Amino acid sequence: MKQLLQRKLKILVGLAILAMAVAWAGQPVPSSHAAIANSPAGVSAPLALDSPGEQGFARVAHAVTPAVVNITGSWGARPRDAREFRDRMEEFFRFPRGPHGPMDPWEPRGGGMGSGVIVSPDGYIVTNNHVVQGASELMVTLPDKREFEAKVIGTDPKTDLAVIKVEARDLPYVRWGDSSKVQVGDYVLAIGNPFGLNSTVTLGIVSALGRGRMGITQYEDFIQTDAAINPGNSGGALVNVRGELIGINTAIVSRTGGYQGVGFAVPVTMAKPIYESLRETGRVVRGYLGVGIQDVTQDLAELFSLEESKGVLVSDVAEESPAERGGLKRGDVIVGYREMPVEDAVSLQRMVTRTPIGTEAPIKVVRDGREKDLTVKIGEHPDAMKVARAEHQKSTSALAGVLVREVDTQIGRDLGLNRKTLGVVVTSVLPGSGADRAGLSRGDVIREINRQPITSLQDYEQLIAGLKEGQRVLLLINRRGASLFLTVKV
Repeated sequence: MKQLLQRKLKILVGLAILAMAVAWAGQPVPSSHAAIANSPAGVSAPLALDSPGEQGFARVAHAVTPAVVNITGSWGARPRDAREFRDRMEEFFRFPRGPHGPMDPWEPRGGGMGSGVIVSPDGYIVTNNHVVQGASELMVTLPDKREFEAKVIGTDPKTDLAVIKVEARDLPYVRWGDSSKVQVGDYVLAIGNPFGLNSTVTLGIVSALGRGRMGITQYEDFIQTDAAINPGNSGGALVNVRGELIGINTAIVSRTGGYQGVGFAVPVTMAKPIYESLRETGRVVRGYLGVGIQDVTQDLAELFSLEESKGVLVSDVAEESPAERGGLKRGDVIVGYREMPVEDAVSLQRMVTRTPIGTEAPIKVVRDGREKDLTVKIGEHPDAMKVARAEHQKSTSALAGVLVREVDTQIGRDLGLNRKTLGVVVTSVLPGSGADRAGLSRGDVIREINRQPITSLQDYEQLIAGLKEGQRVLLLINRRGASLFLTVKV
């Protein structure tokens, strides 16, 4: 009798546990994953994912994919600047843009293919300039198979961005995010049309931030990601786990032309102001300072009486520029801009170009070992000039193996120098010499030695004769119209 009661009790306990499990399975999904699965992109409330998982990524993809379009176009002959851009970049950097047919996105005829992101319900689309550059016709295809002819609103080759528009209403669109809040290690999704495979979603993380000096565009501040990006992804969306646009996929580093784990996207902190400017005026307005700049090396820091190798060395000041009117001089080291520290040339370039025109910008410089406060009224960037051009050079070198001659009228004309550019031109640099390792090149014009101007070959020889072995020497050179400081060890 006792054993029978024990068996009945075990059965009742098992039934109770089974009932609890069934009841728990019927509970709703936790709120962190309940968001916008059935809503069009750009319409519903933002996703709020505390810990993204399969359901969270699926909801992001479902929300954003309808707003990432396929862009095809037709070209006659590629414009010369497009061909030069291709030739310069294709050796190492690959633009993830594929063809609609032959596997050469730079074919002179036929339809190229890339991606774009709808950012407003009335049909404005952000993409890459190299996707639409030179196209005689553009066609936009949505994931739901609708097709529209598109017109170019404006382009910005200096950041490789473009805005195009289709005539439509109530389109799905992606909300702008804030790329300044992105951190290395964050999950991201790349959405586009690689190899013509529409609405492809790949997952990765943010590998690095603020990538510059890549040689891809003039103004660089890339988000680096390992989310798979391939030909056809150019102009597509890089989004966070909330489904917000944080970048426009632009280029990959690849020896094969395919995905190798290193991709770059233009952050929306750069893309959104350009979009707004192109949409409103058809052009991009950037802040302009009017200086040539370079990073401060350890040798330069010592020669300019700096405590550490930070800041930006002014190598040239344009005539009648905001910098000249504000009192900046060649040899100044800019260490602060608008109350923010200046670490290097790329960061200063970024800050200046994003400063509104007419802003009275306080600038802190070190001049002759002393700090000095200046105020410069930021101007508008003239198309014919380069703003805050960042230069990079090697430092330690020797003068042995350098041959020079005076700059006469013909040489000046050949080098594109103006009449005010005096000095001696380098005609030969011995390969493997210290000067060669320092980056001194044939065609460079040496204008100063240790801040002493050179007006003739005799000046150069006298100054060189006074140098001592082991001494570090400061050279000011002119290279293809831009001024640059180099340090030389005799």
